[in-house]
Amino acid sequence: MATTQAPAPTRIALVSFPGVRAFDVSVITEVWGVDRTDRGVPLFDLHRAAADPASIPLRGGLSLTPDRTLAWLARADLIVVPGLDDHLTPAPAPVLEALRRAHARSVPIAALCGGAFTLAQAGLLDGRRAVTHWNLTELLRTHHPEVTVVPDALFLHEDNIWTSAGTAAGIDLCLHLVRTTHGAEAAAAIARSMVTAPFRTGTQAQFIEHPTPHTERDADTLASVRNFALTHLAEPHTVADLAARAGMSARTFARHFQATTGTTPVRWLITQRIAAAQQLLERTDLPLPEVARRTGFGSEITMRQHFAAHLATSPRDYRLAFRHTQGPPMVDTARLHP
Repeated sequence: MATTQAPAPTRIALVSFPGVRAFDVSVITEVWGVDRTDRGVPLFDLHRAAADPASIPLRGGLSLTPDRTLAWLARADLIVVPGLDDHLTPAPAPVLEALRRAHARSVPIAALCGGAFTLAQAGLLDGRRAVTHWNLTELLRTHHPEVTVVPDALFLHEDNIWTSAGTAAGIDLCLHLVRTTHGAEAAAAIARSMVTAPFRTGTQAQFIEHPTPHTERDADTLASVRNFALTHLAEPHTVADLAARAGMSARTFARHFQATTGTTPVRWLITQRIAAAQQLLERTDLPLPEVARRTGFGSEITMRQHFAAHLATSPRDYRLAFRHTQGPPMVDTARLHP
C-alpha cells in the first residue's frame, strides 16, 4: 500500500547579526520555530543565518547562536529580518549583499519594525513604499529619502518585500504571511497558542500618541456607536447618521472619533468592512456580490476597489489564496436576504 509523503517543510531564514532585537527574534522563532503539527500546522524549517558563526549578544543578557551561514538564504522560501536596537546600526556588508541576491531571485523578504532600515541600507526599498514604527518614520525618511514611508499601516507589501510597524505589528505580519501561504486555519492555530488575535484591523494611527480632549462619557458613547456600526455593517452609515446616534454634531463627532481611534469614521468603517469581507471570503462559499452586500460595500465593484487600495489584491484572488491551502470553505446555508 502506497504511503502519502508529507509535504516538505517551508524553509524560513532568520537573518542574524549584532544589533538585532531580541523581541523580534523571539516572535519569528515563536511563529515558525515551534512544532505544531499536532494542531494541523505545517512543519516549518527555521534557521538562523549569519555571516559569522560566533554567538551574537542580544540586549537583556540574551544571545543568539547562528546555525547556518548566509549561503542558506539561497535555499529559503522566506527571509525574515528582525528590527534593531539602534535603528541606524549598519548591517554587515555580506548581509546586505545576500539580501540583494535573494530579492533578485524573487525570494519574499519580510522586515519587522526597524528591520526596514536594514532593507533600506541594502537599497531594496529605493522607490518603494515601506512602513516602520510610527516613532521612526521621520528617521527613516531623513536617512533614506529614496524610500516612500507610509505613516500609518500595520504592514504592507510591495514587490515581494514586506515591512511592518512596531513590535506587535511584527506578530501581525508573521501571522499574515502564514495565512497567505498555509491558510487561515494554520495562522489561527498559531495565534491561539500565542494567545493573540489571528489578525487585527485598523492602522497604527490608533497607537500614535495624541491628546484625547473628551470625557469618559464621550468615550463610552463613541464605543457604543462603533459597536452599533459593527453589528449593522450591511447597512449604509454616514458620518452624520453616526453623529446623530452619538448626540453630537458631525464635526464634533469626527473630531472626538479621531482622537479616540487615531483615524476618521469613514476610514475606520472601511477597515471594518474589509476585515468582515476577508472572514467571509476565507470561511464561506458565498458569491462575491453577497459578500459585498453583507459587509456594506453595496456592490462587488466597490468592494474590489477597496481591496485593491488597501490589500493590493482583489476579493477573488484573496479567496483563491486560501482555497488551495486549506481545502473547500464552509458553505453558508443561511437564507440570503434580498
